[in-house]
Amino acid sequence: MSTETQEPVQYDDGYGPEVGVGPHPAPWPQGAPYDPELLAHGDRRNVADRYRYWTREAIVADLDTRRHDFHVAVENWGHDFNIGSVVRTANAFLAKEIHIVGRRRWNRRGAMVTDRYQHVRHHPDTGVLTAWAAAEELPIIGIDNLPGAVPLERTVLPRRCVLLFGQEGPGLTEEARRHAAMVCSIAQFGSTRSINAGAAAAIAMHAWIQRYADVPPAP
Repeated sequence: MSTETQEPVQYDDGYGPEVGVGPHPAPWPQGAPYDPELLAHGDRRNVADRYRYWTREAIVADLDTRRHDFHVAVENWGHDFNIGSVVRTANAFLAKEIHIVGRRRWNRRGAMVTDRYQHVRHHPDTGVLTAWAAAEELPIIGIDNLPGAVPLERTVLPRRCVLLFGQEGPGLTEEARRHAAMVCSIAQFGSTRSINAGAAAAIAMHAWIQRYADVPPAP
C-alpha cells in the first residue's frame, strides 16, 4: 500500500496538473525511499527533482540530515494569509523548525504543502516561545522596522537563532519586542512604510543563508 498521496498543489507556471513526472518506466528503481504508487502512477507533487517518487517520510528524513541552524517563528493573532508564504520560504531555505505563535490554525494556502516537509511547532503565546528558546539557548531576533531597530544589512545574525516575524500590518507585538535579543530592520527606499511580511521573511532568511549556508558553485 502506498505511503504517499498526491498533493493538491496550485501551480503558477501554466502547466497545471502536468507538472512533475509520469509513471516511472520499467525497471523501477529499488530501495527504501521509493513509493510503489508514485512509481506506478507518476509524481505530480511540488518537490525537487531529486525527490521524485520518494515517500514523504524519506524526503523528511533526508532533509533532517542537513537542516540549517536557524528557526522561523511567526505570530498568528489574526489568521494572517502571509504565514503560508513564510512557511514556503522557510522550507526553501531549510529552516530547522517553524514555530506558529498564537492561533494554532493558520492559512496554509500559500505554503503549497511545503509544511508537510518541515517540523512545525505551536506555541500558545510569545512567552511560551521565549521559554522554549531560552531552554535551547537560541536568541530571538525580531524582524520589524521599529524605532531603535538595527539595520539587517549591517548586522551579523547569530548562527543559531530564532527569526521572529509579526503579522501583516501591526508587525511584532509589544511582548515580542520585549523578549527579542535584538530587532533588525530592512532598509527601504520608496514611499511605502512597510513591505509584505512574506517578503520581509524571505529577505531575513536569505541574509542568514548568505552568511552561513554552504552554497554550491554554479553548474
